[in-house]
Amino acid sequence: MDVVEEQHGRILVVRIEREAKRNAIDRSVTEGIDAALNRLEDDPELWAGVLTGTPRVFSAGTDLGVSVSLRTERGGEYGITRRERHTPLIAAVEGPALGGGFEMALACDAIIASRTAFFGLPETRRGLVASSGALFRAARALPPNVARELLVSGRTLDSERACRLGLVNEVTDAGCALDRALALAEDICLSSPVAVRETLRALRALTAAEDALGWRSTEHAVDAFRASEDMAEGISAFFEGRTPRWCGR
Repeated sequence: MDVVEEQHGRILVVRIEREAKRNAIDRSVTEGIDAALNRLEDDPELWAGVLTGTPRVFSAGTDLGVSVSLRTERGGEYGITRRERHTPLIAAVEGPALGGGFEMALACDAIIASRTAFFGLPETRRGLVASSGALFRAARALPPNVARELLVSGRTLDSERACRLGLVNEVTDAGCALDRALALAEDICLSSPVAVRETLRALRALTAAEDALGWRSTEHAVDAFRASEDMAEGISAFFEGRTPRWCGR
């Protein structure tokens, strides 16, 4: 199985286990995340969740060798990025969270990252755009200039700087992100689940219109890059292990 569920009392841990592919997201991973988060949202005995990867990598993002849809009915892309959630979800990040991996972390309510963690949006280096929420969520979670830097340059952000900028809630020693995420989840479980649920519902209502505009803008950008020659060149260069030769069309 590429996604494993572990229950710790009232907390559900959702672990991506496809390390041979750097936890890249394919249809199997998408369906596993979707099923786990459906359970988290539907089971009244679960009061918090943690999404994590393996000890060396959170997720390298979309598996570019996949041609099938990575969207689900309830969760959207990867089973998470458009999900209507009212149960808290924490990302526990070790190693790289890149592209769609970063976008999954941005879709969570908090991020705990070890000192090995780093975040990036390399899509433009492949002739693509970030299409699963980062175009608007990165700018909400980070200073706008930093978000723009990541989105257009392909540079990465280490966990220490990400914490100073407010993206990451806590930085841990290597190998300790899951333990500290569970500690935060346990603290959440000390609160009334009704109060927590309604708090998250109210907070999401504040950004609902902004999110709707963000998704429309993202879809416009996706339509534009899909028609470009640069997209085909970027994907070819990635699989051939060479530097892209951009034409700007």
